Amino acid sequence: MAEWVTGKITKVQFWTDALFSLTVHAPVHPFTAGQFAKLGLEIDGERVQRAYSYVNAPGNPDLEFYLVTVPEGKLSPRLAALQPGDEVQIVSEAAGFFVLEEVPDCETLWMLATGTAIGPYLSILQEGKDLQRFKNLVLVHAVRYAADLSYLPLMLELQQRYEGKLRIQTVVSRETISGSLTGRVPALIESGALEEAVGLPMNTETSHVMLCGNPQMVRDTTQLLKDSRQMAKHLRRRPGHITAEHYW
Repeated sequence: MAEWVTGKITKVQFWTDALFSLTVHAPVHPFTAGQFAKLGLEIDGERVQRAYSYVNAPGNPDLEFYLVTVPEGKLSPRLAALQPGDEVQIVSEAAGFFVLEEVPDCETLWMLATGTAIGPYLSILQEGKDLQRFKNLVLVHAVRYAADLSYLPLMLELQQRYEGKLRIQTVVSRETISGSLTGRVPALIESGALEEAVGLPMNTETSHVMLCGNPQMVRDTTQLLKDSRQMAKHLRRRPGHITAEHYW
């Protein structure tokens, strides 16, 4: 049984009408960058819970979660209404295998995310542990509108910290923005536009691709990489080139 503990909201950051981040202090167990916790609230006599990835690096007491409000959802609108000082329930033990220790050595690690699924990568990059195994790091954040690039300032800070090792590429699907690619991730891989913009190839010889986010993006990109790049899902018993996590 999961052990629930009480956390206290210390900060609520609204990025857009729908996107927000919660910072929580809670007595949770140590976690691995890339893992998720469950947040819950008592609603009508029952605990309503959802899984959210840690954005913060392990060891940082400011537990940060990046959320989108689902208007008809039972939980997210109530989480969005919380104020500093309010309480939230959180599972003390993190879970999930979307972590670097599950990723094999390679020359270029591609980290592709849509929407709020940028969180696990930010945790991994802020911690900086075990990244010396890779020569190049590529972080791709795909959103609908430029206003949805909530963590772009942090991404650019990380790019500076890694001194040329980390390359950042944003993708916006519903408007044209300078510096961002326009369209969907699978199409940008299929056309070669993503690799051209980043300046690195995505292939079986050099690359491992992490995919996190919209299940349709994950499925479509995985299938494309299998069909056009001869890449395979990575399994412990059968090493491959793709590690994926659906975000809902």
